[in-house]
Amino acid sequence: MNKHILCDSLEDASVAPEACQVGPANAEHPHAGTATARVLGTTAFRMALDTSGAAIAHRKYERVHHVCGPKTHHVIMAYNGAVQRMERRSGRSVATGTFHPGAVIIIPRGSSSRWDIPKPVDVVEFYLPHATLERVAEEADTAGPVNLLERTAHPDPVTSQLLLTAADVLEGNEAADTLFRHQLTSLLATRLLAAHTGSPPMIRPTMGGLSPKVLSRAIERLRPDNDADVSLAALASDAGLSRFHFCRAFKKSTGLSPHAWLRQNRLEEAKNMLRDTDASVISVAVALGYSSQTAFAAAFRKLSGETPSNWRRRAR
Repeated sequence: MNKHILCDSLEDASVAPEACQVGPANAEHPHAGTATARVLGTTAFRMALDTSGAAIAHRKYERVHHVCGPKTHHVIMAYNGAVQRMERRSGRSVATGTFHPGAVIIIPRGSSSRWDIPKPVDVVEFYLPHATLERVAEEADTAGPVNLLERTAHPDPVTSQLLLTAADVLEGNEAADTLFRHQLTSLLATRLLAAHTGSPPMIRPTMGGLSPKVLSRAIERLRPDNDADVSLAALASDAGLSRFHFCRAFKKSTGLSPHAWLRQNRLEEAKNMLRDTDASVISVAVALGYSSQTAFAAAFRKLSGETPSNWRRRAR
């Protein structure tokens, strides 16, 4: 297989946000092309995270021996595979590390280096625009620098777990998926600011939750029969807060993040419809905004431990 997969994939992070759309497994940016993916022997799962151009990809490489030129995005990778050694050269500097679960690689924007990873690699890659990092830093009222450090197989199980679980959590529900992608971007950016800058910034704690009136408006937006915009930006704007502070205040008020609240609410609505009506499972899925009966069943089972049909039989 071609040895230059890593750098080819990272180049994709420079494409315009509109070129990175939600797609099925093995989808590629139109910029990269399916023929390129076939030749390189790499599989990828990609999704747009927000309109800033942040993106995530799950990729598998045979091996890597190549120079990766400077990128326009920060690139953060989490490893998912057997322990192995790796090496990164930048000018006269040589950094070696052990790639293992729980380790991350951080390539700041503009960085250029040669990478040598002799064995197959399974990674989740997060592409973060610097403007998004600055926006999250400003919303969080941080006082430190927003320049990321270069990391080579650096132990960070928190960031690693966030990335590894994020690659496989979309539920096929537009509202829930939108909120998840927006929250994930802010959460990862906040984590990077706290753990991977030259001087970790101090993030001021949230003082109190949302007022009853603001919370009521937010919950009304999140209900399945409401056609209002449920993006994190819209929810925060309606509350008169930054996205960062809205998420914190919402969780303080409800005990759940906006995305977790929405998932739980969809589950309760689904249970009510399954128990109290004779609507088919597919009808319930459509009414709650799921893209398919399969997506609805998977989301329902993840939260309840049962399929919708089994739960209905037991509840009646």
